[in-house]
Amino acid sequence: MFGFKKKIRYAVVAGGQISQQAFMPGIARTSNSELAALVTGDPVKADKLAKLYGIKAWSYEQYDALLASGEIDAVYVATPNFLHLKYTVPALEAGIHVLLEKPMASSVAEAEQILAAQQKSGAKLMIAYRLHHEPGTVEMITRARAGEFGDLRAFVSTFAQNVAEANSRGHNGYWGGPVPDMGTYPLNAARNLFGLEPISVHAVGTKTPGRGFNFHDTVAVTLRFPGDRLAQFTVSYATAPAEFFDLAGTEASIHASPAFMFGPTTGIEYVEKTKNGEKTHSFDPVEQFGNETQYFSDCILNDRHPEADGEEGLFDMRVLEAVERSLDSGETVTLEPAQRSRSVQPDQALKLKPAKEPSEDEMISIIPQSA
Repeated sequence: MFGFKKKIRYAVVAGGQISQQAFMPGIARTSNSELAALVTGDPVKADKLAKLYGIKAWSYEQYDALLASGEIDAVYVATPNFLHLKYTVPALEAGIHVLLEKPMASSVAEAEQILAAQQKSGAKLMIAYRLHHEPGTVEMITRARAGEFGDLRAFVSTFAQNVAEANSRGHNGYWGGPVPDMGTYPLNAARNLFGLEPISVHAVGTKTPGRGFNFHDTVAVTLRFPGDRLAQFTVSYATAPAEFFDLAGTEASIHASPAFMFGPTTGIEYVEKTKNGEKTHSFDPVEQFGNETQYFSDCILNDRHPEADGEEGLFDMRVLEAVERSLDSGETVTLEPAQRSRSVQPDQALKLKPAKEPSEDEMISIIPQSA
């Protein structure tokens, strides 16, 4: 075949900010993936983005035809969370592989439907946990799981930004708000650093006077894990930007910041403190969206099961749903004991060079997320 290697052909489902800013530029950094189509309900995006990337645009009404067209192998689903089920299940049923933005859905029941569809069809499903392929994050998880920080006791994090109410995230209720959108990051970090699943959840939320959100815009969550481990995180749509986490073990503590964000100039960094002093571990910026796509396409091409699969997404979903119940009731919510069957592996870390991102002014027909 003269060295020819097949590339997985992706359709982007929804041309919002994350697709335009990150996924569509990032896929060009891969060696095994290519952009083939866009699904959008916006005729301006359909025209301009299709011309910009040299791809074909399809309307949502044409989605089933796209899935049956033979023109794509996979879809990247980046719709609002409450539409994930609608566009993921038909793709899986059609034998089309799915890279699904997190959180997986807007309820545990929906996540279970998606997972069942994947298991029935055999098409591959990966939840887009981009940090599972970022070298600094993978190193922290690997070292934590190997016991290099001692017996892990506590995790604390803040992840916050100032979001415009006019953006779609500002008016889609709890499942469009800061807990599913931003809380997924510290939640997923704590679960993977501890290598355990939480057994209870308690949450407290506030609403900032004068803001028009239809949900708690600032939420503090406490998770209890087996072995008397605790994790606490605060997320907000109503503050200046903040992102960090602290992990405390019996032999060392680490402070990670930046910890969750992406971009051409954003490299993950953590400071490790022990009785012998402290050491800073800095990592170059990488193409996080290209990394996850490269990994997923490799799984498709070589028939390997992706690590951040539907089970990983479901295990976050059950905590996010418990946070919602705790906010509503004011009570601590108990979770059934569970154990993840997979874990992040060191070879998942990839180092593709960052793609150039369009600015908010350069993106087409979006209401910027930042206020």
